[in-house]
Amino acid sequence: MKKIALIALLLAVSAVACRAQESRQDMSLSGTSLIEPFMASSTDVQVDSSPAYGALLSYRFMITPTSALEANYGITYENTISYFANPNHYHILTRTQEMSGAYVRSFVYKNWNPFIEGGPAGLIFLPIRNTGTNTLDAKQQTSVGGIYGAGFAYEISPSFDIRAEYRGLVTKVPDFGDSQLSTKRWYNIFEPVIGVAYHF
Repeated sequence: MKKIALIALLLAVSAVACRAQESRQDMSLSGTSLIEPFMASSTDVQVDSSPAYGALLSYRFMITPTSALEANYGITYENTISYFANPNHYHILTRTQEMSGAYVRSFVYKNWNPFIEGGPAGLIFLPIRNTGTNTLDAKQQTSVGGIYGAGFAYEISPSFDIRAEYRGLVTKVPDFGDSQLSTKRWYNIFEPVIGVAYHF
């Protein structure tokens, strides 16, 4: 009986040790920039924006050595979204939050690991009430869309890699709950990302 218990204990310890060496999870912290394109619409509203800068926190769980599920949370500091609704100009200082999930497919070439990803996303556009916003009608807006992206990770040690990526966020052009700012259009927000990932 003692031998069976000892063998079971050794098997359990071996399994834990092997799992600890696998590194099936990672967390990354990255700097980002949201670049929203100019958009004109059939409603005669034109939308332009300054770039927004922020951070992106990501968690990946490896299903297989080359497939993973990813969860992301991102936030930007602030940028100005400008609307021209003839003859009026409106400027809304905005903070943007992102919550998204994605399937990630990786390809391994020595220390280089290119990857592609795609999945659903939710964006929250938060108007900032200060002198940068000249319309009091702007309200917080939540928009559903999707993300896609491609990039690479360069392994600098078994625990760390540098990750760079281009991501695209597809969502409706925000109108902040004001019908006169509505474009009834979707756009593709460009998001370059660079950061560091820790594997555990």
